[in-house]
Formats: sequence, structure tokens, C-alpha cells
Amino acid sequence: MVRPLGVKKSKKNRKKKEKYDREEDFQEETVAEEKYDEILEANKAEKGEEVEAAELSGIPVAPSDPNTRKPGVIFILENASLEVAKVGKNYQLLNADDHANFLKRNQKNPADYRPDICHQALLSILDSTIAKAGRLRAVYVKTQQGNLIEVKPHVRIPRTFKRFSGLMLQLLQKLSITAVGKREKLLRMIKNPVTQYLPPNSRKIGFSFSSEKLVKIRNYVDTVGSNTDLVFVVGAMAHGKVETDYTDDFIAISSYPLSAAFCITSICLALADKWDIL
Repeated sequence: MVRPLGVKKSKKNRKKKEKYDREEDFQEETVAEEKYDEILEANKAEKGEEVEAAELSGIPVAPSDPNTRKPGVIFILENASLEVAKVGKNYQLLNADDHANFLKRNQKNPADYRPDICHQALLSILDSTIAKAGRLRAVYVKTQQGNLIEVKPHVRIPRTFKRFSGLMLQLLQKLSITAVGKREKLLRMIKNPVTQYLPPNSRKIGFSFSSEKLVKIRNYVDTVGSNTDLVFVVGAMAHGKVETDYTDDFIAISSYPLSAAFCITSICLALADKWDIL
């Protein structure tokens, strides 16, 4: 039986239409790629530097409203346990729970490998009303190995420790993490010392349970001038004392040992009360 002429003709027209659509889509994709390359080159020329960093999905830029005329706060997390090692066939961020046997075989104390302390401290800082009001200027993390990390105040840190470990692993290997859909570096490795990034008129305050100067944090921040930026140095390790040579004062805010996250929360609440942030 012979097929009707109309059916065969319709099939041929459909093939032509599909071919035309594919060619049109290919042209649109080519134009889009050319425009993207032009924008990327323009950004490189404007900034005067190469924009090469690893992109990590799931870290969007949070909205913020920074006001540079008002005083702000900077946090420095000292002695953070962020060390990468090859465990088996893969590189991993060492922690006491998952790598206890590996650490003991290499004659290392598992209690010294607590990256979860840094994770909790960063969440306490970035979740505070200080950060949401745009008064958080920057966050710096100094590792036990002496590496210095800059954390932008509008970054969203992963909520789970597993994703945080993957983020830190990628950061320590590729030196920077960029925002999704943008070329802004949200986390990056920078050169020491940290003092070169601090405002010249800032007051640098260290925290330790062993300090003889016990103060009430709300009363203490009231004594600081209204035009002075505050820099708080908090230890991000399980044991030990923060020893720095750039702090102007060294205080304790409780007669009991406090976690880094609780200490930071107390600071943020006191500053929010001082600056009338609700």
C-alpha cells in the first residue's frame, strides 16, 4: 500500500523545521558565549587582575546594606583547625571524629583537630543581627598552620558540617571560592599579617578565660567611642590560649570557660544593644 503524499510531505517539513530550530539555538548559544567572554574580559581589564577561582554551587550572595559611616566590627578567629591530608586515596579535611585512627597512626592528638569549632563560630557571626544590619566589616580566620583566610561578611556558610568540610577543602586547595553566577571571591587565602587589613582607628580586643581582667561585655563596649571600629580576637580551638602581639586589650567575659560560638554570640548581642539594632 502506498503512503499518501500529504503524510510524507508533512514529515519532510517537520524535519526541516527541527533542523532550522537546531541551527537557531546554536546561533543563540554562540552569541551568548561571545557576550559572556566579552563581559569577562571587560571585568578583568577593569580590575586589572586575572579572575580565576573555583565556583561552588549553593553559596549565594546574601543581601546586605553596609553603611561605612557607622562604626563596624571585625572578627578574627585564631588557631582554627583547618588541615588537609591525604587519607586513603582522597584528600580530606581532618577532624577528630572521622580520622581518629589516622591521626593516632601519625602521632597526632585527635583533640587538636576540631574544625567544627570554626564552623560554629562562623555561623554565630554571620547569623547575627550585626551582620544582617551591615555592620560586620570582615571575618578573618587564621589556621594553626599560619594560613590566613578572608571571609566576606555577606557569604552564606553551609549549615551542615559535611558541606562545610567540602568547602574548606576546596578553599585550601584552590585558594579561593567565588559566588554562584558572579566572579566575586567570597572566601580567599590572603597574605599575613592580618593587621594590614584592619582599620587604623580600630580597637583590638582579645578574649581568654585565663585573662585577669573580667568584665561585663555590655558595659565594656559602652566605654568604646562611637566612631571606633571594634576588632575581636577569639580562639577557634578546643584547648589553649590565644597569644597575639597586636591586641590593645585582653579580657574575659565570664568566670567559666566558654565556647567560641557562645562568646561571639554574647559580643554580637552586646553590640546590637549598643547600636540599637533589633
